[in-house]
Amino acid sequence: MNTKVTIAGVEFKNPIITASGTFGFGKEYSEFYDISVLGGICTKGLTLERREGNKSPRIAETNMGIINSVGLQNPGIDGFIKEDVPFLDSLDTVVIANIAGNTEQDYTALAEKVSAIKAVDMVELNISCPNVKAGGMAFGVLPQSVENITKAVKKYCKKPLIVKLSPNVANIADNARSAENGGADAISLINTVAGMAVDYRTRKPILANVSGGLSGPAIKPIALKMVHEAYKAVKIPIIGMGGIMCAEDVLEFMIVGASAVQVGSANIFDPQAAQRIVNDLTTVAKSCNIDNISDIVGTLKWQ
Repeated sequence: MNTKVTIAGVEFKNPIITASGTFGFGKEYSEFYDISVLGGICTKGLTLERREGNKSPRIAETNMGIINSVGLQNPGIDGFIKEDVPFLDSLDTVVIANIAGNTEQDYTALAEKVSAIKAVDMVELNISCPNVKAGGMAFGVLPQSVENITKAVKKYCKKPLIVKLSPNVANIADNARSAENGGADAISLINTVAGMAVDYRTRKPILANVSGGLSGPAIKPIALKMVHEAYKAVKIPIIGMGGIMCAEDVLEFMIVGASAVQVGSANIFDPQAAQRIVNDLTTVAKSCNIDNISDIVGTLKWQ
């Protein structure tokens, strides 16, 4: 079976990519299996300067997922280049660098630096960060701000640009169109859903940051709906994510419009989850008489 997929001119050996923030830069997971079997790796969110992240506790388990407020802990772009790029350069898989910032200047500077790294094949723009020059509202909330930040970054990004969309918006289709209008080569969705956890005994929030982002199986129905709505709204490729735990989930996301997927929280539950999904995908697809995995993209019978 042909498992190859192509997004914005970049070929992936299979549609399984590990999601930003759940796989680090791949080193720790490489101790469990050869991560070159993956279609791609999306790095932990990178900022200009090193960040220590939010105070602990910053992860809370829920019945069907986890809520996190890690706060973009990362070594900064220079630390990434020095410490992690040599390892990523040795891999036989697509590398996507996720970038984040608090101002437009942060994003454009990062896009320019990341674009110069040979080991990086694509850039993913995390627009769920607060725009400190606009009162703290996230770049990805309003359609116009999505288009503006995408346009600004596209001028400096020399690699294919993926815009990662937040589900915490009024209309996901409008934001998807805005990313496309801004020059995005692809979009990825959904980022985490805003949520919180409370300890009834202490009457206090479990997370030190009070609230965080919910991921895991709980958000899969939301993600499927939003991927489908985005697929109907844009012509650029979509990378779907949100609660993917098995190969069957992958097929569901592709049927509603995703050209590839990102596996996130499953990596935390099971360090070998992404490898397992890659191995199972061929068997499950063959059982459905699928010869070419790309043929099922957007084949939902909804009319």
